[in-house]
Amino acid sequence: MPEAMGSMRASNMGRNKGGAYVDRDKPAQIRFSNISAAKAVADAVRTSLGPKGMDKMIQDEKGDVTITNDGATILKQMQVLHPAAKMLVELSKAQDIEAGDGTTSVVVIAGALLEACSKLLQRGIHPTTISESFQKAVEKGVEVLTGMSRPVLLSDRETLLNSATTSLCSKVVSQYSSLLAPMSVDAVMRVIDPATATGVDLHDIKIIKKLGGTIDDCELVEGLVLTQRISNTGVSRVEKARIGLIQFCLSPPKCDMDNQIVVSDYAQMDRVLREERAYILNMVKQIKKAGCNVLLIQKSILRDALSDLALHFLNKMKIMVVKEIEREDIEFICK
Repeated sequence: MPEAMGSMRASNMGRNKGGAYVDRDKPAQIRFSNISAAKAVADAVRTSLGPKGMDKMIQDEKGDVTITNDGATILKQMQVLHPAAKMLVELSKAQDIEAGDGTTSVVVIAGALLEACSKLLQRGIHPTTISESFQKAVEKGVEVLTGMSRPVLLSDRETLLNSATTSLCSKVVSQYSSLLAPMSVDAVMRVIDPATATGVDLHDIKIIKKLGGTIDDCELVEGLVLTQRISNTGVSRVEKARIGLIQFCLSPPKCDMDNQIVVSDYAQMDRVLREERAYILNMVKQIKKAGCNVLLIQKSILRDALSDLALHFLNKMKIMVVKEIEREDIEFICK
């Protein structure tokens, strides 16, 4: 028996052009390993597909719990190690970026195609032949789908609402589609030009989430909503606002780590305080001179973004102040 196994093993070995022995079964083993890993990923999200699909409860390493049936969200939470499985995770991400939906379907379809590939490979069909056949099937599929499709005008609000409602049917919030679908359509229509738009930049729409309340409390605001509180108490409402956004601090400058200021008597201390006061007052006057009556200040990690003295001057000049604006929100606000 060992001799038979040895001869069988030897029959699967051969020399390459360099004279080295190679295992002819190795490529096939790698292919089936890749297919098995990809199918495992597809099976993980398969049960969340369709109107009877189930939501997944995922707990991360921090203990935070996510409940979703979105394929991209589920796969993003999974710690996938196999290279072929990672490709399906990236496929789901690409689908989410490109279309915003179908993240589960695309993974399940890919898993089904790979399962079909496994059967074809076992029948001895060459991988190149299978790949070329799939490419022809893609071309035919695009042709059929193009023939079935019909153009939608952005001015056709009814069709847009139906599309948004259909997309929400598979989500946890499907029962709120009558509220969220019109809100979604209106949000998109306000950030594009219907006459020339071919797509929408979703970064132009910002979703602000707050704890408490229900989905019924959601509303669409045509403007800018900030989660930060107003810093000064003197101004609580501004009409016809002229908004200024600064990315520097309204506080006394500080020397770097290699330098220091030595104050030897009270006169020098008084001079330092007067210089700081004049420095801040000059900056506040320049802001007021520009016609600004609402000031947004970027968050700083080096020193206070807004000193008490600067806030006092801004209060006297009736300028509303909102500080601690996050760096990633700056570009959105500037739009």
